[in-house]
Amino acid sequence: SKLIPACHMEKQPIITDDVMQFIVFAIESAAEKSGVASPELYNRLQRLGLIDSYLVANYEALHSQGKEYIADAVLEALDNWEKKGEKKK
Repeated sequence: SKLIPACHMEKQPIITDDVMQFIVFAIESAAEKSGVASPELYNRLQRLGLIDSYLVANYEALHSQGKEYIADAVLEALDNWEKKGEKKK
């Protein structure tokens, strides 16, 4: 496989301690609400790229919301993206 030149790679967002704490909180809140184990939920979000493209990208808008709102938002995004993936098969 060919290496992609650094200039063509997507920039990875810089994750600060605050953003990391938010990601953990969001995943744990959504896992608790859905009855799914946190590691399983993390793996599903990671597989779809939602940790960076949703949680990190929307940190400013989401981190000031309540636990219930964040859990619902994470679960809704995950459900939508998983359904989208199933349609492609």
